Amino acid sequence: MALTTFFREGFLMELLSAILGDVVSRSITFMIDRYPKQRPSVDENLQRLHHLLVRIRTVVEEAEQRHVTNHGMIRQLELLREQMFRGHCVLDALRFRDEEEDEVTPHFALSKFNRAKRIRFSDSSSNTQIQTRSTNDLHRTVTSLERIIGDTKEFVVFLMSYPPVYRQPYSTHLYLDGCMFSRQMERENAISFLLQREPLAVAEEIVQVLPVVGPEFVGKSTLVEHICRDQRVREHFSLILYYSGDDLRYEKAETFSEICQTKHRNESNDAMDGRLLLIIELLGDVDERTLKKIHSSFRKQMTHEIKIMITSRSEKIIRLGAKQALRLNFLPFEAYWYFFKVLAFGATDPEQHPKLASMAMEIATVLRGCFLCAHIGGALLKANFNSKFWSRFVAFVREYRDEINSLMPCDCQDHPKFGWVIVRPKPENYFVLRDSYQKALVEDDGPKIKLVDLLSGRVRRRGKFEVLVWKSRIPPYYSYISNCVMY
Repeated sequence: MALTTFFREGFLMELLSAILGDVVSRSITFMIDRYPKQRPSVDENLQRLHHLLVRIRTVVEEAEQRHVTNHGMIRQLELLREQMFRGHCVLDALRFRDEEEDEVTPHFALSKFNRAKRIRFSDSSSNTQIQTRSTNDLHRTVTSLERIIGDTKEFVVFLMSYPPVYRQPYSTHLYLDGCMFSRQMERENAISFLLQREPLAVAEEIVQVLPVVGPEFVGKSTLVEHICRDQRVREHFSLILYYSGDDLRYEKAETFSEICQTKHRNESNDAMDGRLLLIIELLGDVDERTLKKIHSSFRKQMTHEIKIMITSRSEKIIRLGAKQALRLNFLPFEAYWYFFKVLAFGATDPEQHPKLASMAMEIATVLRGCFLCAHIGGALLKANFNSKFWSRFVAFVREYRDEINSLMPCDCQDHPKFGWVIVRPKPENYFVLRDSYQKALVEDDGPKIKLVDLLSGRVRRRGKFEVLVWKSRIPPYYSYISNCVMY
């Protein structure tokens, strides 16, 4: 009996001890959870962000070297790119700071969607508030990237199943200068529409149109050209025709095919006995009735489906799309800064030149996502790699932003653009650019005077002459030309 009582009391003591231990453990956990956790320092977070960006960039570059066709994988790759661009922007905004005696260090307040804004302040309270916001941005970015890196394991496994895209190895600055940047999702969506097969009865009755809408110099022609060069598209369509003009109303449907440029013809069989892709590039709207007439004229010759892609600056053409439309917008600041930084610095490490990098970031905010301006500005900065010229260029873009709203050639409004020689503190000679146009030119064709030479002061000429604003290095290899008047 005494032994039974002893064991019973021992069991109760152990049970009581276990309960007390559990209560104490829960209490400690509760107190720890309530007590604010110590955040890593800014330097620690910057180091973590740097390592995370190296890892995520490795995954992105590997994916870009694979022929990925799955839309879910492509979408995940787009999200990885967006986070990588944002991470680089946050890292650079905190690293590259001016150190001038008369100004407090500028910071770039980054929102989730808006481009960075350069903020100057004079009192210490504002300084503290902005610095706190920048630190919070840094912490959120690191946390987000850590979560994304943890979710990429399956993505990397699936990635290995896709065949590699064979190309010569390039440095990043040469690769970005010679490829279509950040339009992979739009390209795949368009190709998916083009390759989708409709029942013959439906294809005969409905004009299947994919509108591509966006402002001037956003990359509509470049996107369409890359789509037409895709091997899947070329194997699907027997004939790809291209038309460019201001208006379709004055074109005769019966002879329309004769004025079109042939981009691709499948020689293995009769091209007119297969599928047709018609590319129409317009400045404005299109008459739907005229479009149907053109479609009907091709229908008499083609035995299979006809699909049409129309590019325009006018939002009105969206009504022509039976299922979808592609809207191209200028890049968000985070992606644009990554692109512009690579063009401006080339193979040079921006971390070795924090003052120049800070000036480049301010320039990028003014250029507003324009690819053409990125190439022009990047070429000027890379060719004049010194703080004096870069300071002049910063003053140049500030003048554009604050006083002359039509200075750079990327302005989408149809009025003259003004400029002057950047290397001089006070403009001595102004020039005006008007009647700009784009054209596919051969190597020795076109104007010899370049806009970058006018801006940098290497060419001094008065009067009227043509200027090569920029020559693209990627398909369709357009040259952008303007008539110039130097005063």
